[in-house]
Amino acid sequence: MQYQILALDLDGTLTNSKKEITKPTLEALIEIQEAGKKVVLASGRPTKGIVPLAKQLHLEDYGSYILSFNGGRITDCRTGKAIYNKILPADCAKEVYDIVKKYAEYGVDILTYTPEHILSGIKANQYTQLESRINSMPVVDASGNFLDVIPDDPNKFLVTGDPEILDKLRKELIEHFHSYLYIYCSDPFFVEIMPAGIDKAHSLLKLLTSIGLTADQMICCGDGYNDLTMIETAGLGVAMANAQPAVREKADYITKSNDEDGVLHVINEFMR
Repeated sequence: MQYQILALDLDGTLTNSKKEITKPTLEALIEIQEAGKKVVLASGRPTKGIVPLAKQLHLEDYGSYILSFNGGRITDCRTGKAIYNKILPADCAKEVYDIVKKYAEYGVDILTYTPEHILSGIKANQYTQLESRINSMPVVDASGNFLDVIPDDPNKFLVTGDPEILDKLRKELIEHFHSYLYIYCSDPFFVEIMPAGIDKAHSLLKLLTSIGLTADQMICCGDGYNDLTMIETAGLGVAMANAQPAVREKADYITKSNDEDGVLHVINEFMR
């Protein structure tokens, strides 16, 4: 099979423990784009949090793509325009906020995003600050007026907090909203609240259709729970050696860890 497109999760996959792309991996990704292959940076991060890595990889020069908000938005890097954008239903914000607010005494926070900032709806905790550092985006305290200042077109909410509390909160949210929203943990300390049916696989399939490729021509690499659907959908689904056990179990191939240039190993084995 001639693979034509490579979709990469970022944290724990493309970037190492220092949140950096190593030089050999960087050079290999530019080389395959020069050969006409496409790269997709597929992350739960907001778009702004992915752009610096996209610029490092020169995605705009080769017509590659950013998939942000776990599939809520796809951006054509050549034009900077969104070619797919799915937002949360307008009527869900208050109910989500009211449920999350009940757990405020346990230190949870709820976030959403403007193009430049992260809005904190309760009180920033250590995981909110982690999200800020990962994306190089400042946190704005919106605890007094969160429902009034959230954008009209949010792609997702993110709830942050200690894993044992979030497990209970996630279950309550799922029981309340059922299939109206897609609610899951991307990390034990992050609960993602997404439009129904939106995940990385769903949006990658939209992208493939728009550019005339098939899932069989795609390699997807990831390490976390939010990478499962794209790994199962791809012609070659790759788990990092450091991936969650459930991800490794579903993968077609297990590469080296993110600190051992696991993505470079995939490129050498399957795309060069």
